[in-house]
Amino acid sequence: MINFEPSEYVKQRPAIQMTSMIDIMFINLLFFMALFVYFNFESELNISVPKAKTTAELQLAPSEIVINIQKDGSIVVNQKSLTVDGLENLLKKTVEVYPGQPVILRADEKAYHQHVVSVLDACAAAKIWNISFATMKEK
Repeated sequence: MINFEPSEYVKQRPAIQMTSMIDIMFINLLFFMALFVYFNFESELNISVPKAKTTAELQLAPSEIVINIQKDGSIVVNQKSLTVDGLENLLKKTVEVYPGQPVILRADEKAYHQHVVSVLDACAAAKIWNISFATMKEK
């Protein structure tokens, strides 16, 4: 008759618990998905902000609106192109829900000053006074 019992060598081998490994991989996946949401700071836009000698590290709160002004004057908020009137309507609706809404203005360094002023006028029409300008630190 054939001996089907495992040998001593097979009995001593370590076993890998797949359930625990799958749980750990799932938790890592959730962690990186949540981390991606917080690091999505409109970085995919091709805007080079002006440099300043003194800058502070930006701690982006979930309620802050980031307004991007590209070189040609187009306005982008949350990956959507808007006109000045559309931006003003968006800001007014936001202020109704969140009074004291902060805004971060990221303007390309080669954008005309008139485009920045028109966005500031839209913020003033929506009664937003907490405005920050994004810059890069000089090296």
